[in-house]
Amino acid sequence: MNFDFTEEQKMIASAARDIAKDFPPEYWREKEENGEFAEEFFKAVSKAGFFGILIPEKYGGAGYGMQEMLVAMEELAANGCGAGGVWYFVLTEIFGALPIVRYGSAEQKEKYLPKIAKGELEFCMALTEPDAGTNTLKTKTFAKKDGDEYVINGNKIFISGVDRAKAMLLVARTTPYEQAPKRSLGITLFIVDLPNKAIKWNPIPKHAINFSKTCEVSINDLRVPESSILGMKDLGWYLLLDVLNPERMSAAAGAVGGAKLAIRKAVEYSKQRRVFVDPIGSYQGLQFPLAEAYAALECARMMMYKAAWLYDTKFKSKDVLDPSKRVEMAATFREIGDAANMAKVVAVENAIKAVYWAMQTFGGYGYAKEYDVERWWREVNLLRLAPVTQQMALNYIAEHILGMPRSYRI
Repeated sequence: MNFDFTEEQKMIASAARDIAKDFPPEYWREKEENGEFAEEFFKAVSKAGFFGILIPEKYGGAGYGMQEMLVAMEELAANGCGAGGVWYFVLTEIFGALPIVRYGSAEQKEKYLPKIAKGELEFCMALTEPDAGTNTLKTKTFAKKDGDEYVINGNKIFISGVDRAKAMLLVARTTPYEQAPKRSLGITLFIVDLPNKAIKWNPIPKHAINFSKTCEVSINDLRVPESSILGMKDLGWYLLLDVLNPERMSAAAGAVGGAKLAIRKAVEYSKQRRVFVDPIGSYQGLQFPLAEAYAALECARMMMYKAAWLYDTKFKSKDVLDPSKRVEMAATFREIGDAANMAKVVAVENAIKAVYWAMQTFGGYGYAKEYDVERWWREVNLLRLAPVTQQMALNYIAEHILGMPRSYRI
């Protein structure tokens, strides 16, 4: 096993650190408080080619994989950007570029990938629904065939970036759940251009990450051509898994990077702050929890990169749509999912611990906005809930890795 970064990965890490210097915590604090999109940051990472990391050179990208994407995310988050160093990439690269690269038609690739690579086209994904929640197989949004078009109706919730996106990865049923020959069949992914008068959205006031709007979405008689289907009709669940695993890896990268940022700031403060004779950094009551969280974060980081390596090297997207490769594909999905879920669980739990003890290190100042720790606390707690709750990820580990009985019914 080789744990060294490649020269390309080292270059990406260095470039990310350089960008992060121009967008320190103070920048993100201002964007958060004003509810403003981080336009300057978006332009900087676009200019650096970061939105093309997952896109082949043929379409203006760098042709790298999830390993390189995670390097960029982690370094941006750890060096001042916090959640902002991950958020916009998930919306556009993980929800947009990645599935189009792997499953898009030639026309879809030509239409969307060059613009994504240049930072000219933002994406979003409409997956979660008010009733279905995590139970995606019970999605109620329905796409009905009408000639050479589909008419789509439904409601979505917690859809981030829809206010700015020029395209949406829309998850809908094309075969009713009750009529599907198999529970995992009957879901289809569509690429929908935005804005569209049939799609309405309203922002949801939220606790943090207000440099991006998160919205409730209503879809009323949306008409899209058959050519907007990504992959194949009724096989969208398998394609969706190929998006959700990288999303969980990205959550781990954000947790690791954001927690390291909080730890570093806490350590710097602890060396200077004296309440009695010695600096508070000498107190084992602060040393032990921060050290313990850091050690666990490093372990989660290794699992995160293992998941990305599996994703980049072992999984072949063409096998998803090949019935003869379905068993082999499922085994590979499982291996990637195992690593991604374990990385997410351990990274998030210990990021929460790290930021908690960073706030404790700052004492009363940790509650003050000017020190940013309270904002990182709000940001990291989102990862306890999304992209999958810690409890559902633990359910996955218990059932699929430990072989325990399923704890819920679909």
